[in-house]
Amino acid sequence: MLDKNAIAKRIAREVKDGMYVNLGIGIPTLVANYIPKGINVELQSENGILGMGPFPFEGEEDPDLINAGKQTVTLLPGSSIFDSAMSFGMIRAQKVDLTILGAMEVSENGDIANWKIPGKMVKGMGGAMDLVASAKNIIVAMQHVNKAGESKLLPKCSLPITGLRCIKRIVTELAVVDVLPQGGFKLIERAPGVSVEEIIKATAGKLLVEGDIPEMVID
Repeated sequence: MLDKNAIAKRIAREVKDGMYVNLGIGIPTLVANYIPKGINVELQSENGILGMGPFPFEGEEDPDLINAGKQTVTLLPGSSIFDSAMSFGMIRAQKVDLTILGAMEVSENGDIANWKIPGKMVKGMGGAMDLVASAKNIIVAMQHVNKAGESKLLPKCSLPITGLRCIKRIVTELAVVDVLPQGGFKLIERAPGVSVEEIIKATAGKLLVEGDIPEMVID
């Protein structure tokens, strides 16, 4: 099974030259550290940054320079800082090519729940609802199962919904899975050393498996 950094490495392979990319809180923020050499992208944070770089090395952090998740970040040459109103204007105008988000649950219809667990304190929706409503493409970075070993890829989300029919691809510690236009998941790749049977067992939603499933390429 993959660790969080390996999930981020695999997702970084989805980033194409010239893209404007928003990185959500959690695993998605790690993607900034693994953008392939020769690929020039603009990483956007909804608190008002365009042109984020990788995380700073220990001792080089600037406490005044943070992303939407309040983590210290670096800036690349040519980057810009602006207010959140302009940032959300950029998002709502569909200027973001790819959004990478974490999730608590994803349904086989491409619905995502990632902002609230009933009964637990939450600061608010944040930018997630705007992002899933406006991004041209959305990839989810998440754990395939929860701490109790229960699947997070479900026939139907049980938690409050962030967006409907918006997710196209999911990368977990076990697999790369696509959401089919007609509904259902399709297994695209499996993590090194993980069997198809393990992935089927860990997926509660309908999962299509066709032919030999290749292992993920991480590096």
